[in-house]
This record gives sequence, structure tokens and C-alpha cells, in this order.
Amino acid sequence: MLASGLLFTGLNALLRTLAQQLDPFVAQFLRYAAGLLVMLPFILRAGLAAYRPKGMGGQLWRGAVHTAGLVLWFIAVPHVPLAEMVALGFTTPLFIMLGAVLILRETLVPARWAAALVGFAGVLVVVSPGLGGGGNPYALVMLASAPLFAASFLITKALTRRDSPAVIVAWQAIGVTMFTLPMALYAWTWPTPLQWALFLATGVLGSAGHFCLTRGYSLADISATQPVKFLELIWASLMGFAVWGDVPTHTTLLGGAVIFAATTWIARREARARARA
Repeated sequence: MLASGLLFTGLNALLRTLAQQLDPFVAQFLRYAAGLLVMLPFILRAGLAAYRPKGMGGQLWRGAVHTAGLVLWFIAVPHVPLAEMVALGFTTPLFIMLGAVLILRETLVPARWAAALVGFAGVLVVVSPGLGGGGNPYALVMLASAPLFAASFLITKALTRRDSPAVIVAWQAIGVTMFTLPMALYAWTWPTPLQWALFLATGVLGSAGHFCLTRGYSLADISATQPVKFLELIWASLMGFAVWGDVPTHTTLLGGAVIFAATTWIARREARARARA
């Protein structure tokens, strides 16, 4: 989960740049198409039979639900301030933890919820200076994408019970590429050679990130992994400083310390609990 956060931070930095240059739906389609291209040599080497899922319906549902979340997200992105976008995006782990208890029947562990809520509080500390009232309806559209992404990840957790992470990642790329193709064709513009190269890089980062994420889900309760998600805010702050020269504010440093403390505590607690088991 820690590795997936680092990989997704790099991926989002590239996609942020590409989405400013191309239509967001074209960028999203090419990102997953590139992911499928990256997976293709592994698929061909192992043989198509090795990547045949044990249940096609679950893979297609996962692709459709994830695509629905992407559509809402990209509709809202041009109209929602960055600070508000970060805050709304970090509601997804809370939806995941709720779904893990209600749908996957995972044990409700108070310590995990405490760590997640403290981590979310750390996120609010970071973004609070940029949050403002105004009743932006696009914020509700972006918020609506959070439970859809959560549902996608819950389906992923369920799929790990019968399929390997490699199969799940490959079929996610197939499903999202297939479902986003019509939207991309509607707004199609041809990328430059440099943009093609950057999309190939997003395919590598995205596939590796989803593989680590899915592997993490296969090893532990999904609710146990969610507090680590909040560390992505720290990686994003470091990436912003390294690439765009964005200097972290005092609230960023304070919120980052809160997030780091919460995730370190729950990680150590989970490790001790596993050792005792």
C-alpha cells in the first residue's frame, strides 16, 4: 500500500500535466490503454489462459463502476478548487471502510476507524486554508465519485479471493479502456510524440501502482490498509515541491505530521496483532 501511494503520486503528477494539454477524457482513455499495452508482454508470455478470470462478470462490473467514478471526477475537475478536490478525494477511504464492514463482513476494528478519522483530520488541517463556502454544485459531483471509487476497490478486494493481482490489473485496464473509448473518440485529438511517451510512462506507473494496491488487498483486510492512503498527501506535497516548487505551508507540515503519526501507529498495531495471531 505504501508503494502504491508513491507510484500513484507520480502517476497523478504526469496526468495533471497531460490533462492540461489534452481533453481529460482522451487523457484518461490513453492512460488505461497504455496500461494495457504495458501488461500485454506479460499476458503473451504467460499465455491468454493464465489471464482468464474465474468470473468475467466481476471484472466487467469493476471496470464499469471505476469508469463511472472517473466520468464524475473529470466532469468536476475543471470547476473545483485544488484544496477542495484533495479533501473530497480523501473521503474514499472512509467509504471503503464502511463498505468493508457492511458488504465484505470484515470485523469492525475501532483502532482502524480511529486511525482513519485522525488521518482525515490531518488532511483537513492541510486543506482548510483553501476551503471556502459557496455551494459549488460541482463539489457534490466530485463527492459522488468517491463512493463509486470505493465500490470499485471493494469489488477488487472481493476479486482477490479468486483471481491473482496480475489478472485483476489486466482486466481493469481492458475494462476501463473499453468503457472510456466512446468518450475519448468524441473529443479526440492526436497526442504529440512526447505526450505518447508520457502516456507510456503513466501505463507503467499505473499498472505497477494497481498491482501493489491489489496485492495489499489480497494480504490484509481492506479496512486495515486505508489509513496508509492518507500518506499520499505527504507524497503529493513533496512532489509539488520537487516538480513545481510549491513550498509546503505550516498547515501542510502540521497535517502531514498528524497523518504520519496515525498511519505509523495503526501499522505497528496491525503488525503486532498479526505477530500474535
